[in-house]
Amino acid sequence: MVAGPPGLGWTLAAWALFAAALWLARRVPERRLGALVVAGGITLAATGLAAPPSSSTDSFRYAWDGRVQAAGISPYDHPPSDPELVRLRDDWLFPPRCDAPRLWPLPGDGCTRINRPAEPTIYPPVAQGYFLLIHWLSPEGSRHKALQLGGWVMAVLALVALCRLAGARRAACWAWCPAVPIEAVNNAHVDMLGVLLVVLAFGAVSAGRARGTLLGAAVAAKLLPATALPGALSGVLANGVAWRRVLVTVVPAALVVALSYLPYVLASGTAVLGYLPGYLKEERYDGAGHGNRYAVLRLLLPDSWAPYVAIALMGLVVLLVLRYGDADRPWRGALLVSGSLLLLFTPGYSWYALLVVALVAMDGRGEWLGVALAGAVAYTAGPADPDSLGTPFYAAAALAVLICWAVRRPRPAQARRRLPSASRKD
Repeated sequence: MVAGPPGLGWTLAAWALFAAALWLARRVPERRLGALVVAGGITLAATGLAAPPSSSTDSFRYAWDGRVQAAGISPYDHPPSDPELVRLRDDWLFPPRCDAPRLWPLPGDGCTRINRPAEPTIYPPVAQGYFLLIHWLSPEGSRHKALQLGGWVMAVLALVALCRLAGARRAACWAWCPAVPIEAVNNAHVDMLGVLLVVLAFGAVSAGRARGTLLGAAVAAKLLPATALPGALSGVLANGVAWRRVLVTVVPAALVVALSYLPYVLASGTAVLGYLPGYLKEERYDGAGHGNRYAVLRLLLPDSWAPYVAIALMGLVVLLVLRYGDADRPWRGALLVSGSLLLLFTPGYSWYALLVVALVAMDGRGEWLGVALAGAVAYTAGPADPDSLGTPFYAAAALAVLICWAVRRPRPAQARRRLPSASRKD
């Protein structure tokens, strides 16, 4: 059973304790901090294993998709409510009594724990492979526990990789963040798989085909990691077009996405898009007249302008990363793109910011953690509530990012001092 989301007070308290821990860690020597970060991160993430999913039913869909595939059926061909799949139902996902909270009605009669049961799956093929693997490895009757354990393992692997890449002090941004035990472990969101692949791409391998391969797998696990691709191409437009960098990154990524989709396309054709078009419409990304999408822009612009301005600004951010990004710090460009996407589109789901948290741990720019906090507040207050507190929190996060950018921006005198003497004019 889903116990329900934590209250707003608990959410803010958890984030306040997280901020205090990061502040106090500034005084701890690096050699002592490493043990605190790793042990604390492992233990904190493990708390997500202590209870059933608390605020999301997505993991029930994951379990169902794995079960359907194990039966030799494409998960894109039938929604869970389809009578053809009745033989795969059990009392856990399809309880005989419909008096428990957070159950979805089935057409005709009955109920299920799976959200949107009349719609096909939305998850891409690498995610589907993960669901099938978990199903194969799960003991009978393990229910949600195997998915939670998978999330915990991936969160710990990401922590170890972040410590190696950025050091313990920065890795604390991931290790102690409340989003990790809640969304990556307790709610077992498959976003964690995409995050781990991005972390490995930027930290555990050198730039080149291997990086492109891992980023392609991340995109095919959850589409949001596509925001990391511009970061991997940081600076490719600095002096013309660095075609070799483009090719060794983009071609392997595209091949991985195409090859992972191929078996499902052969089985299901265009149905592999699943519920994605319907989801975008349901979440009001196709317009700004309702809900709380594009909330920050709508504070400044007419509602009807917001979607187009958001797309234009995202294009500008990507162009800036490709032109001026630091090729030696690709995670910095990825953080700018992924964080900007959330600030401009203001989604109501907190797990979307897991990638931002990991990229903050790589880059150390803690102001972007406000984006993750805003997502948590938006989800706790109600993802579709037009008067959600998520809007002022997203606005505050955007303001914090802009202020920190202005403070860090080199002054003209500083820029001149950094120029080589031969480049200065007398």
